[in-house]
Amino acid sequence: MVSENPYHIILAENDSYETPEGTRKSFILNPKWYFFRKLLGIVFRSASSAKKNQYSEVDWANSSYEVIQALEEAGVRFSISGMNHLTASDKPVIIIGNHMSTMETMVLPAVIQPVKETTFVVKEELMNFPVFKHVLATRDPIVLGRSNPREDLKLVLTSGKEKLQNGTSIILFPQKTRGVQFDPEHFNSLGIKLARRSEVNAIPLALVTDAWENGNLIKEYGRINPDKTVHIAFGEPISVTGSGTDEHQQVLDFIVNQFRVWDREDCLKSSVIAP
Repeated sequence: MVSENPYHIILAENDSYETPEGTRKSFILNPKWYFFRKLLGIVFRSASSAKKNQYSEVDWANSSYEVIQALEEAGVRFSISGMNHLTASDKPVIIIGNHMSTMETMVLPAVIQPVKETTFVVKEELMNFPVFKHVLATRDPIVLGRSNPREDLKLVLTSGKEKLQNGTSIILFPQKTRGVQFDPEHFNSLGIKLARRSEVNAIPLALVTDAWENGNLIKEYGRINPDKTVHIAFGEPISVTGSGTDEHQQVLDFIVNQFRVWDREDCLKSSVIAP
């Protein structure tokens, strides 16, 4: 990347990224308190700019990068691979991944936005989340409710196609809810349907983000565990033809296989693990 690039690039022109040694702050006794103090500052500053209509896509990616830095300073290590699959083409794509914790919503913009204009498909509750809702609203996400799945399907297929035609890639988590265990039976094919309808490629995304654990009372306010590595992997682009059944299975296989590569079969539903 050229030096004039306004983004705080963490991957530069490389395919992968690993947290450098010595990034963790040695004085931190409580990683959770350290991280959330930093996070609140990032979110409040971002929301303040967003409310003034002064929060751009560059600001979004750079504040996301600040979140990664805060996690690394708290002791969390990142391992990111497959970025070459995003940069192989300048065309928009559907990025289809598992949803484990709050972390991916916070850190993926720093990884994807610098190379592809992007937004999320999100649930309505996120648009009502205090303070953060102002930040998310600036990215014009596709917002889904919980009451009418059929209407949600229509919305994603119509609004998603429009955004893709205008050059914006879409990040979609097809699970009913986020969770540490990955269950393919609860992973719908909406992303593949959108890719087929819009005639764009789908890129599978596998992540392990349970270093930021889901909280008991407030899901977003969970333990920060520096003993766990954050894994993010992008797969090869998939061209969708026919019914999309085979392509959907390719996405599932990529995610399951990555969990095995990372030695995290504990995150797979027992029925997925081969005897």
